[in-house]
Amino acid sequence: MSRKLVRPRQGRMLAGVCAGLAQRFGRSAGFIRLLFLLSLLLPGTQVVVYLVLWVLMPNEDRHAATRY
Repeated sequence: MSRKLVRPRQGRMLAGVCAGLAQRFGRSAGFIRLLFLLSLLLPGTQVVVYLVLWVLMPNEDRHAATRY
């Protein structure tokens, strides 16, 4: 699990948060999206967490540009 947590350019639906989490943890993006949708049935701050990750996770191309 040495991959960085970034929002990829390919495979996004909204902001790429679920796709980025899926790449980071080696899961499918559909599985992560399903988990997020199911979590919306429970009380909590899931949407706030999603928005915070959207702001904090860098885009894949921006992350690649700062590596070199």
